[in-house]
Amino acid sequence: MHNKSEIYNALRQIKDPELERDIVELGFIPEIEIDGTRIIIHFCPDIFNCPFINWFKSEIVKEVNKINVFESVEVMIDHSSENKPLDKGALPFGGIEHLNQVKKVVAIMSGKGGVGKSFIAGMLAVALRRANYDVGILDADITGPSIPKMFFSRRPLLTPTPRAILPALSQNGIKVMSVNLLLQHDDEAVIWRGPLIGRAIKQFWTDTLWGNMDFLIIDLPPGTSDAPLTVMQSLPMSGVLLVSSPQDLAGMVVRKAASMMKHIEIPILGLVENMSYFTAPDTGVNYDVFGPSHAETTAEALDIPVVARLPINANIAMLCDQGKVEDCIMPEFEAVKELIEKITPPCSLPKMPG
Repeated sequence: MHNKSEIYNALRQIKDPELERDIVELGFIPEIEIDGTRIIIHFCPDIFNCPFINWFKSEIVKEVNKINVFESVEVMIDHSSENKPLDKGALPFGGIEHLNQVKKVVAIMSGKGGVGKSFIAGMLAVALRRANYDVGILDADITGPSIPKMFFSRRPLLTPTPRAILPALSQNGIKVMSVNLLLQHDDEAVIWRGPLIGRAIKQFWTDTLWGNMDFLIIDLPPGTSDAPLTVMQSLPMSGVLLVSSPQDLAGMVVRKAASMMKHIEIPILGLVENMSYFTAPDTGVNYDVFGPSHAETTAEALDIPVVARLPINANIAMLCDQGKVEDCIMPEFEAVKELIEKITPPCSLPKMPG
């Protein structure tokens, strides 16, 4: 006859994916009932709507069945309001970056706003997901976040846990994190000074459970100030993709961004020129709406490739406004995806500027 202590020992093999401590130690098993060859495991998670509830139930049944004496194993979920937080030894919120196993981290950067940086970041995440990669996108543009608007027709609710924040999931399984998902209203302004913005960006990595992913795409704030620098110094970067538009002014500020990358020794993967031209639907003729392209001249000066020149497309703009970026089809973007697939994973954090 097996006793409860043996069952508790079996359940100690199950660790919370976030807290990295077993479910017995965490107090998730308040009671075990044994009735002959039937067993009932009372499972009491520390939060309501626990996102791992089905996984926990499966693991409990699996571990108890290893004892191989019970005809039936039932897991009863107990959401008791008396469930108390941990006392001594309780782990603080955040600091879970060691659980984030991301193979390649790619930042999308521009020297100025308004060139379609967020669109490029979103489309890159979509293209990689279509190629069956596990992908996440971090909207680091704290004061001008636009990624959630592109991916969701209705703003999703984030799932908080006592240990970390779980990213929102898009329709096709892209993990999304943005300050706009934390605000009460979409149009609420984030009026923060630089140090607070930098701290928030860093916490999007340290306090968010991204888990195992092939790619994390980061939509950086425009410019070369403290906010993008914080991202570069906090994450193991694989490289940066620069975004520009045809105007020579945009090319000038892109060169400033490239200079920043040189100082902190992060590789520049290439240049994407957005809004490069417009193709008339009736004649097929291309028009340089914003003037002639300076992409080749800029790229040559920086000794980097022009990865793609993307057209103005009203239908794609409309889909993004509707939260349907995952429905966008842009053949010109295939070259961008192929470039990112070939990059080498990072080996260390970037150099601090002198």
